[in-house]
Amino acid sequence: MRRAAWAGCIGTTLELYDFVIYGTAAALVFNTIFFPDASPAAGVMASFATYAVGFVARPFGGLFFSRYGDRWGRKWVLVTTLALMGLATLAMGLLPTYGQVGILAPLLLVVCRFLQGFGAGAEQAGSATLLTEAAPQGMRGRLASLVMVGAALGTALGALAWVLAQLLPEEQLMAWGWRLVFISSVFVTIAAFVIRRKLSETAVFEKIKQERTTAPAPVQEVFASGKKPLLIVVFMTVGISVQSYTYQVFMASYLKNDVAVDPDFIPKVLLVGALCGGVGAYLFGWLTDRVGRKPVYIAIVSSLIVLPIPTFLALNTGSQVWITVVMIAGFVLAGQGSVAVTMSYFPEIFGSRYRYAGVTIGREIAAVLGGGFAPLICAALMAAFGSWVPVAIYMMIAMITVLIAAMFAPETRNRDLTLAHNATDHDPAGAR
Repeated sequence: MRRAAWAGCIGTTLELYDFVIYGTAAALVFNTIFFPDASPAAGVMASFATYAVGFVARPFGGLFFSRYGDRWGRKWVLVTTLALMGLATLAMGLLPTYGQVGILAPLLLVVCRFLQGFGAGAEQAGSATLLTEAAPQGMRGRLASLVMVGAALGTALGALAWVLAQLLPEEQLMAWGWRLVFISSVFVTIAAFVIRRKLSETAVFEKIKQERTTAPAPVQEVFASGKKPLLIVVFMTVGISVQSYTYQVFMASYLKNDVAVDPDFIPKVLLVGALCGGVGAYLFGWLTDRVGRKPVYIAIVSSLIVLPIPTFLALNTGSQVWITVVMIAGFVLAGQGSVAVTMSYFPEIFGSRYRYAGVTIGREIAAVLGGGFAPLICAALMAAFGSWVPVAIYMMIAMITVLIAAMFAPETRNRDLTLAHNATDHDPAGAR
């Protein structure tokens, strides 16, 4: 169980490290390096468009890898996706710039971003499934929440990498300093690979494999027999993805370009927010083991409906104290806390025959609809209206849809994970 905890945690650390250093680069430097001929606003939107490509790739990666996660096991997929993400991020740090090769530079950036997202498509769902199945009853929430603790750690490390990079003079940062940030991901990749190579399959998967209850075509079976839980997972995730990546990615651009705060402050506040988010993730996971998944999730979602307005009011003060406070709240609730609850919740919703495929497909469809385009949509709203109000409304509407979906979800705490049917197929009171 300890090895599974480390494996799930560090893999998500790499995933979020890769995504955060890219998202921060998109907000701070890529508009100049890869899109120099565009206006400042157009350059930021172009950078966020390439950011969205990674999310477009995630469902394809999820569909591809989930077929094998439910047939061959969790370990094979988690090792493979890890290598793909690490290599794609390393390649980004070695790309030529627009000034060196012209239009080929952003095209290569898009290819690397696609491969990065393709590998990430089965990463968090695989880690969540692995840890949920490895944990004993009564501890699934807190153990599976370690996936988001790893995500917070990856976000913190990504922010720290940018804090260190920004110690360089501006000319050196733009010339070669940004490359070191991407190349540094190789160290996280190696550490994660060593840990995952020693990983064993979960007892739950071994049991259903011996009893020959695994689905021969898990993806097809999800759409045939698991449409209801699939839709619940999709709609419980879309809005959360919108808020999560708005706080983690778009807010950096907003603080730099619209509030005009010191750019050196931005990675620091992301670092503090991520560290607090990791603590919040574990505490919320622990709380779901005590009182249930559904009430905790609904409470977090309800608070996120009203959070955007005070967030922007605080950001616009320009006060580093108030900015830090609301960014911490955004990371704790949207970035890590709400998602940490779903790390055990979603695997418990699906039956054992296609659990990996169901969680992966549901989360990744939602990721591309929500998180993938959220920074781009927010930037477009700012460019069109010149005000944060439409962005706040967009964030609030997204969370209202999540709250409605959560009302239809069953309570799954301590459910028997060897059952072949879904938790939505029977009375949720049966999850004892």
